[in-house]
Amino acid sequence: MKNILLQLVLLVILFFALWLGLSKIDWMELLNVNYITSKTQQKLGELILDQIKNSGEENHDPKVTLPLDSILTGICISNAIDRSQIQLHVIKSEEVNAFALPNHQLVIYSGLILETRIEAELSGVICHEIAHMELDHVMKKLIKEVGISVLISTTTGNSGSNLMGNILKTLSSTAYDRDLERDADIRAVDYLIRTNIDPIPFAQFLRRIPESKSAIDQHLTLLSTHPDSEERAAYIIEFVGDVHGEYQSILSPDTWKNLQHQLK
Repeated sequence: MKNILLQLVLLVILFFALWLGLSKIDWMELLNVNYITSKTQQKLGELILDQIKNSGEENHDPKVTLPLDSILTGICISNAIDRSQIQLHVIKSEEVNAFALPNHQLVIYSGLILETRIEAELSGVICHEIAHMELDHVMKKLIKEVGISVLISTTTGNSGSNLMGNILKTLSSTAYDRDLERDADIRAVDYLIRTNIDPIPFAQFLRRIPESKSAIDQHLTLLSTHPDSEERAAYIIEFVGDVHGEYQSILSPDTWKNLQHQLK
């Protein structure tokens, strides 16, 4: 009798342990992300990019795009990331911002490039956005905040410009969940270290920008949507710890200077 009771107790404990474990999994998110096909993501990325270009001209000047491509390519090669999958777009805008779109499209506003003091700061932001792509954060964010049915309808011709504007705003003007943001920051530090780029300037950039402004103005989108910049800087520095390497820049000092000069 005691053995039967013991077995029942163990079965009950096993049941609740299994139930608790399964309850921790976001099944809807998992299934929905898989349900959004690559073709749908490609179309969605194209539509959002068209919306961006309606408000800001894309910069195709080789003196701007080639240095940025060198930074992006260097990061990808060092981290075994398929560079050919990432499409880089530089938008002429005073906004201090960069963000990832569906289908591995990376958007960088010229205002961000001008706001960074050294190449390592810009590289940190680029690594952060690549991390969002590689960790599938972009679609997770859109599914959670917009909804899977709305996303699919936008790619079948059943959406208006207002809806596309809202989707763009979701990606460019609202922060990711705290956990996703932290994951992208830590992954970005890994990318930087593997590329022999000093990760500390990335943290210093997050910490410096709010302090350098008496009030966050309308162009400081990147920082105004990340109010926990000080906290992020702190855990990045803590994560780096005592790791020191022979850090280097991808661009020459003259190329970096010329890049900023072309955008002024």
